[in-house]
Amino acid sequence: MTLTGEERGGAGRDGPLWWWERPREAALDVGLGVVSAAECGYEGIAFARDTGTPPVLGVLLGVLVGGALVARRRWPVAVVVLAIAITPAAMGFLLGVVGLYTLAASEAPRRVTVVLASMSLAGTFVVTYVRTRGDVEGEGFLVVVLSVFMAVALTVPPVLFGLYLGARRRLMESLQERADSLERELSLLADRAEERAEWARTEERTRIAREMHDVVAHRVSLMVVHAAALEAVAVKDPAKAVRNAALVGDMGRQALTELREMLGVLRASSTAPAPARAVVATAGTAEDGPSLGELEALVGQSRAAGMVVAFEVHGEPAGAVAGYAAEVEQTAYRVVQEALTNCHKHAPGARVVVRLAHRAGEVAMQVENGPCDGEAAEPGLPSGGNGLVGMRERVLALGGVFVSGPLDGGGFRVSAVLPGGSGGTATGAGAGTGAAR
Repeated sequence: MTLTGEERGGAGRDGPLWWWERPREAALDVGLGVVSAAECGYEGIAFARDTGTPPVLGVLLGVLVGGALVARRRWPVAVVVLAIAITPAAMGFLLGVVGLYTLAASEAPRRVTVVLASMSLAGTFVVTYVRTRGDVEGEGFLVVVLSVFMAVALTVPPVLFGLYLGARRRLMESLQERADSLERELSLLADRAEERAEWARTEERTRIAREMHDVVAHRVSLMVVHAAALEAVAVKDPAKAVRNAALVGDMGRQALTELREMLGVLRASSTAPAPARAVVATAGTAEDGPSLGELEALVGQSRAAGMVVAFEVHGEPAGAVAGYAAEVEQTAYRVVQEALTNCHKHAPGARVVVRLAHRAGEVAMQVENGPCDGEAAEPGLPSGGNGLVGMRERVLALGGVFVSGPLDGGGFRVSAVLPGGSGGTATGAGAGTGAAR
């Protein structure tokens, strides 16, 4: 019979003898077996005398029967059946009591426990009645009462106690399983939370890197172009050199202003509660970032640096009062800004066309440069090689479409289409910006 917990012992182990989980269980069962064997051996002397057999055989039988209590955890049903079988010999009281307790506490079917307990009760009653009837003459009622008392006392308490301990053990095992399951779930939730936190940190680092590039790359590129022009005309045209120097100073101040604004947002996000940091940082850069209304000034800066740039606007924005979502306007601005920066780096002297088109529910932008002027020298600006990738990621993050590639007649084109959204409402996750092409 298979048991569980303390009463089960090592029933799941292989081998005919070693069914205990802990040494103290083995010591307890062996001790009970020794006491039971001594009791049955002593009672076997009387049994041998009543049956006319040699006392040695009675003692040997009693020792063998009583020693079976050692196997109570492994075979509780067999121990109880053996106790019931030797009830007529008036031996094995400890064997019967402990065997019934073990059977009731085990996971044996309850009907088996009830049947064997009833048989033990009936057997004890009959044996007690037969043995005491001759000793108490004329007191039949007293004999019955005494027999019932002995049968109940030797059967009901161990069964009830075993049922109680078995139910308690199963309850504790169930609670332990629930606790283990809850611990596993909590561990899984903690792992997932850590994964989400790591993902959020990675996204935040990527976003910060892109924002820093947006702020620095375009301004610094124009500053380098103006510095080169300043160097070229410093001697020949001092007035133009002064204007170029002023432009360099203005762009440097603008770059510093944008950097201060971004650092302020980052400080605010670092002091905010952990769940709100990404929201604060994203919201700050989206609401405080550039808009479509600043594209004219952006194009003007490139013109001031000597680039031939045409700016075309087609259509009217849907819901002109509300405008587009802040993320949409910022992304559109950054795409044009990065494309112009690439033109300064890789297409010096080329004619550039910037187109902005307002359509139903979306806004499209296109920056196209023609073939490079062979006489113009490249400014030697460094390139990270990730500009197009960054622009694509920014556009796709808002559910837009991004296309770029060389033109057949020479030159390069960058196109993007963004869903318009509604004013002040985000249409997607906070997007990053591109690095140099």
